[in-house]
Amino acid sequence: MSEQKSVSEQIKHAVDPETARRQLAGGIQSPTGTADNPSNDIFTLANFITLCRLVLTLFFLFLFPRDDARPIALVCYIIAATTDFLDGQVARHTQTVSWAGKIMDPIMDRVLLFTGVIGLVMTDELPFWVALLVVSRDVYLAGGAIVLQQYQHRPVDVILIGKLATALLMFGFCDMLIGQPIVEGLSIVTASWLPGLNAQSAALGIFFIYIGLIFSLLTAIVYTVKGICIIRKKSSDEG
Repeated sequence: MSEQKSVSEQIKHAVDPETARRQLAGGIQSPTGTADNPSNDIFTLANFITLCRLVLTLFFLFLFPRDDARPIALVCYIIAATTDFLDGQVARHTQTVSWAGKIMDPIMDRVLLFTGVIGLVMTDELPFWVALLVVSRDVYLAGGAIVLQQYQHRPVDVILIGKLATALLMFGFCDMLIGQPIVEGLSIVTASWLPGLNAQSAALGIFFIYIGLIFSLLTAIVYTVKGICIIRKKSSDEG
């Protein structure tokens, strides 16, 4: 039981270390179920909505490759994306913010994004290297965040270029899922793995994805530099 509790506390510290520490120390005055004092409840309406996002994305992935079912697939994806806003609002207004929700919500966000990317790769509308780069970058940053928790309790501040990267990628992927408008290739390169930049026509969203990928790589570099500085400073202070 103590080992299970230890694992639970570790997960909480990984998700929101500041709130987890204050809650463990008993220093939170806010009511249970608020954003400052999440509950340990699992079966809440907000969490059910979050779980529905997973179900809808799986339906999308099953239906999207079928041309006759693509409109239904897109409806599933749009509804799933809407629940990203809805579950948080429900949790706050019903005072049912929970650790389970705080854990599931960011995971389901990435599942939603990755599912859209996988769907586009499955239909050959998106180069595989784009999907690989997006997933690899997220895994790299998540791993880096876990490592940095050993040196700094507070997460690294989100930077503007990171927010721009996410916005560009989300807009680009959504536009490619819709598949409109289609623009002629710019014929800048001849590489077959760069649709839109070569002579191949592509959805307008591909250009937002290319820019978003550049910003994503820059974000990874900035976070890496910040992480190295944090580790060096901590090591220097202890030395």
